[in-house]
Amino acid sequence: MAPRAYWKGTLKLSLVSCPVVLYPAATSTEKTRFHLINRETGNRLKQQTVDAETGDIVEGEQKGRGYELSKGRYVEIEPEELEAVQIESKHTIDIDSFVPRREIDQRYLNHPYYIAPDGKAALDAFAVIRDAMKDQDRVALARIVLTNREHVIAIEPLGKGMLGTTLRFPYELRDEGEFFDDIKSPRISKDMVELAGHILQTKAAHFDPSTFKDDYETALKALVKRKAAGKPIKLPAPEERPSNVINLMDALKRSLKGKHAAKPSRAPARRPRTQRRSAKKSHRSTARQRRAG
Repeated sequence: MAPRAYWKGTLKLSLVSCPVVLYPAATSTEKTRFHLINRETGNRLKQQTVDAETGDIVEGEQKGRGYELSKGRYVEIEPEELEAVQIESKHTIDIDSFVPRREIDQRYLNHPYYIAPDGKAALDAFAVIRDAMKDQDRVALARIVLTNREHVIAIEPLGKGMLGTTLRFPYELRDEGEFFDDIKSPRISKDMVELAGHILQTKAAHFDPSTFKDDYETALKALVKRKAAGKPIKLPAPEERPSNVINLMDALKRSLKGKHAAKPSRAPARRPRTQRRSAKKSHRSTARQRRAG
C-alpha cells in the first residue's frame, strides 16, 4: 500500500506544469520513546496546562495565544487575526530560479521531502524538468506553502524522482562569528599538519549511511527487552577521567601507527543508587499488596 501523500499540487516551470505529490523523506517512528507514568499504579500520566501565577488548571476555552512584549507582558492574538495573515495555499510550487548545487550553504537545509509525479499524465513534464536539472547540475529554488507558512524549497533530481528540501530563512541562522571570533590562532608546525593529513588518508572513505550505527538506540531497545522480561539490569561502573594534558605531536605519531595516545574524555557515570531504588520498589510493592488485599 502506497504511503499517504503529505501534500498534493502542481510543480510549475514557466508555462510547463505537472501534478506532483510530496512525501516526508525522514521519520522518527522507529525511535524508542517513553511515556510519563505513575510509579505507584503504572498508569500513564496526563499533562495539564496550569496558570503560571495562580497555579489553577486552565481549560480549553480559556487558552489563548499571546506574544511576549516584555517580561510577563503579553499581547493576545485572536484566531481570526492569525487567519488574516496566513498565506493561502495555491497548491503550486513556483520555481523562481536554478542555482549551482555547490553554492547552497548546508546550514540552510531543513526538512527533506520526496517529490513524485501524480498520475501518468504528469510523467513527461516531470521527467523533462528533472532531467534538465540533472544535465546542468542545477537545483531549483521555489516557493511552497506548507501548514499556512510559505517556505523556500530546493528541488533536485534523485533517482527517478526529485528531492525537495525546505530551506531556513536567514533570520533563523546564527552568525558564526558569534562563536568563532574568540578562537585563537595558535602556531602549528607544518609537520603536525602533515601527520594529521596522513591520518586522514588512512581513514579516507566514501559517504555510506548504511554504516551508521545508533548504539544508544540499540542499547535502549535491549534495556526495554530485558526489563520487560524481568531480567536484572547491570549498571556500569564509574569510569575514571583521563587527563586532557597530552603531547600533541606524540599523539599524532602514535595515531598514525594505529595506537591512540588518549581516549576522548567522558563525563563520569553516575553512581548507582541501588539502595534508594530498592527502598522505593519495596514501598511500591507493599502499597500494591495493600490495595490488592
